[in-house]
Amino acid sequence: MEPNSVPALRLSGIGLNYGFVKALSGVDFEVHHGEIVAVLGDNGAGKSTLLKVLSGAHRASEGTIQVEGSDHDFKSPRDAADAGVQMVYQDLALVDAADIATNLTLGREPLRRGPLGWLGFLDKKAMRRESLRELESLGVTTAPVSRPVEMLSGGQRQVVALARSAVRVTARGHGVLLLDEPTAALGYAQTRQVEELIRRMRGLDIAVVLVTHNLQLCFELADRVVVLNRGRKVADVLTKDTDMDSVVGWITGARAPQADLVA
Repeated sequence: MEPNSVPALRLSGIGLNYGFVKALSGVDFEVHHGEIVAVLGDNGAGKSTLLKVLSGAHRASEGTIQVEGSDHDFKSPRDAADAGVQMVYQDLALVDAADIATNLTLGREPLRRGPLGWLGFLDKKAMRRESLRELESLGVTTAPVSRPVEMLSGGQRQVVALARSAVRVTARGHGVLLLDEPTAALGYAQTRQVEELIRRMRGLDIAVVLVTHNLQLCFELADRVVVLNRGRKVADVLTKDTDMDSVVGWITGARAPQADLVA
């Protein structure tokens, strides 16, 4: 990561109001290509709200959003996706009854050639070939792509959801991946599987924003930590330059915000 390179994503002075409630206030935030930034905070700190702004689910009341140096005004998740920002939600948003290949190619399914394609018939073989190619390019090993998602373990389902978003980002050659509690409710082995895939995303030069309550996961994966408290950013520090006690202090409010962040 080049320090002076244009960030993959930059937020400046982001605020969001719910009526008279100020959910976010003056949040500045950036993430570079090939960087994992963990966003931490207690319940109600503004983490989920920030992700909703980044993903286009909510429109910021104030401030600017830049992707690859260009200003954007996200009015919907479609706007964010078109700009190269992909979100992996906590509920994964997978189609349980469909197989892995169908989920990976959802929204961009190849049609069969000739009259059957004109009638909307899908090319299942092409979908499976494409899915296998994409999973191999990500270094992902999972169940056969013909297996229904409802038959997968929690870790396998999370990997499929991550891979789907990663493929959409890498297809553009750049982009931002937003992860909301990606290892919540997973066992140890499944968590390690997901962690390894997130590291591969970084290796592919994807910018990753990780929201988690798991401090151990944060310190194992993240290059930088951003802490929110009551809708304001109170810390933005390289992981190697801090420790868990300091982060917990910022999360709980027992530790004062970083001096350069005090208004």
